[in-house]
Amino acid sequence: MQFAKRLEKIPPYLFAEIDRKRHELIAKGIDIINMGVGDPDKPTPTHILQAMHAAIEDPATHNYPPYQGTQEFREAAVQWMEKRFGVKGLDPDQEIVSSIGSKEAIHNTFLAFVEPGDYTLIPDPGYPVYRSSTLFAGGEPYVMPLTPEREFLPDLEAIPEAVARQTKLLWINYPSNPTGAIASLEFFEKLVAFCRKHDILLCHDHAYAEMAYDGYKPPSVLEVPGAKDVTLEFHSLSKAYNMTGWRIGFAVGNAKGIQGLRQVKSNVDSGVFKAIQRAAIAGFSTTEEELQSVISVYQNRRDILIQGLQSLGWPISPPKATLYVWTPVPPGYSSSEFVTLLLEKCGIIVPPGNGYGAAGEGFFRIALTLTEERIMEGIHRMKDAGIRYQ
Repeated sequence: MQFAKRLEKIPPYLFAEIDRKRHELIAKGIDIINMGVGDPDKPTPTHILQAMHAAIEDPATHNYPPYQGTQEFREAAVQWMEKRFGVKGLDPDQEIVSSIGSKEAIHNTFLAFVEPGDYTLIPDPGYPVYRSSTLFAGGEPYVMPLTPEREFLPDLEAIPEAVARQTKLLWINYPSNPTGAIASLEFFEKLVAFCRKHDILLCHDHAYAEMAYDGYKPPSVLEVPGAKDVTLEFHSLSKAYNMTGWRIGFAVGNAKGIQGLRQVKSNVDSGVFKAIQRAAIAGFSTTEEELQSVISVYQNRRDILIQGLQSLGWPISPPKATLYVWTPVPPGYSSSEFVTLLLEKCGIIVPPGNGYGAAGEGFFRIALTLTEERIMEGIHRMKDAGIRYQ
């Protein structure tokens, strides 16, 4: 029995490897502080749980759901887009489709539009699925390096014209995983113009739309006039509402983009359990006060972590968004060398920056998805081990 040759191009998924290593160390009795995966540690809000309980009791939720999502879910998502971003006039029948979280919809978009020989423009560092899904579809990933000097925004002028002409998809993710970077509407306008010029589908992975601090509210690309002509935006309820395991989200935007995604989905999955869609509708009704109570937990953790790292010499400022702190490794270390040091000396798991692409070399990512006490314990372990940014 042999694997398909395409798997030779696909490395083991970064977080699967981190999870494997974590289990190995726990089995040896080591107290592991896992700062690796962005999986919220708080329970799903009560009003969402109550909606789920009621929906499960209703036999009408027990059969197959519509492939594109229930009418009620799609209309609720459209209303949320208008309330949250001021994006009006979205068609719930043609311009939105439910998804099993974001990851599934992202992958299926590659299958809908990318053929052998096509380029995809992907951020580096970036979510590893952008690269692996390009390869699964037979395309060629062309990386857009994200550097501190450019505030982790891609340089569109550096993309060769020949590459742009053969590109099907351009992927962005702001607020950004792993860098925590943010982007303005003015930059989104440049992206829309670039994609319109080259007939590229602009894909915005907006999984961290609500995970922002200090009063900042991340915008939607669809706020740009005319953006819907070239844009799909991917939303997830996972992070903002502590629903990672529920697997529910939606894609919204260009009708042809939605048509292609819907056609792939109808052939590879049977949609999202209706009861979960009803619970997600309750999630859309979460008040600003309730949302901020969730956000404040992560903001406090961010501040404790940043202050702790600064006390150890790290030249670092608090990010405005996401569940992560993108952190430089001390001089003299590679990303892999330093995360190995943290594991061996402190029992701390963090992913190396180069796990998100070559441009991530020199960094590591810290997730804010563990208690304040464990974050402080991690800082104390680093201090006791003599680990500083020299």
